[in-house]
Amino acid sequence: MNTEGLVEVVLPGKVEPEGLQIRHGAVPTAGPGQVVIRMEATGVSFAEQQMRRGRYYDQPPFPFVPGYDLVGTVLATGEGVDPGLAGIRVAALLKVGGWASHVLVDAADVVPVPAGIGAAEAETLVVNGITAWQMLHRKARVRAGDTVVVHGANGGVGSVLVQLAQAAGARVIGTASERHHDALRERGVAPVDYRAGDVAARIRELAPRGVAAVFDHVGGRGIVDSWRLLAPGGTLVSYGSASTRDDEGSKQWPVLKLLGRVWVWNALPNRRRAYFFNVWAGRALAKNRFRARLRTDLTQVFAALHRGEVSAQIAAQLPLTRAADAMRLAESGTVAGKVVLNP
Repeated sequence: MNTEGLVEVVLPGKVEPEGLQIRHGAVPTAGPGQVVIRMEATGVSFAEQQMRRGRYYDQPPFPFVPGYDLVGTVLATGEGVDPGLAGIRVAALLKVGGWASHVLVDAADVVPVPAGIGAAEAETLVVNGITAWQMLHRKARVRAGDTVVVHGANGGVGSVLVQLAQAAGARVIGTASERHHDALRERGVAPVDYRAGDVAARIRELAPRGVAAVFDHVGGRGIVDSWRLLAPGGTLVSYGSASTRDDEGSKQWPVLKLLGRVWVWNALPNRRRAYFFNVWAGRALAKNRFRARLRTDLTQVFAALHRGEVSAQIAAQLPLTRAADAMRLAESGTVAGKVVLNP
């Protein structure tokens, strides 16, 4: 007999973090092909910060429960699902719905978390790990001996990118504000201050022949500089639009403008490639392929964590009911790593 109740955080509309609401209800029941996960860790990512401003590219209509990903234990399995999944710790990429004590997920979307990895540790590497791994290995195909540029090298995705690139044998140039430079140097990264004048010129001094890949989460006008840094055969991967976070106006337009630019660049005859990376690309067209790839890649990320090639950076852990404080903290820019919510 399950006496637990459901606790979830609701984003009711465009609100300040204090406007998030706590809702109580009944624990959901697993339908055919589904599992109920008892959440152990979920997190605050850039997506939720965009969503509360109504600025995430394809967010659902308000009100909804945010939460891009989660780690937890399978509590119950539905019809047609292997009952042996019950009691297993799993991770899931959701886009929305993770900020809840109990979450209903398609069984095909869960990825087992290896023994010996804690829930909060694993949580820091679900969306950030998948994003970094796929950009590095599926898009840029970085090889040993390559030089790559990671913008925001101390950020959630950036810090994972740095470590995975180094594990692949690449040399990393990382942009970050001055206060993060010592930590980056300790990691073997060549740091560049993104606030100090001509960033592109500074990177060119470090890599006069150009670089194999640039990973750019800022978008906006700086994307042109990123493209120009590439050596022939190089790859630009743009994966966000941090530069537009506080803008008013269309949330689609910056993305469409960037896609147009990427299309033109890819038509140029210099072997350089540009991608606008979206972790959900391909899901609508080929769900099974998407799931297989996600499972493969997240399993690789967890293995890298196990081997010590990647570290889980937990900035802070707060209870789900303090989601407002967690979001404030994540948005403050004062913490390194991921702000994690626990039940």
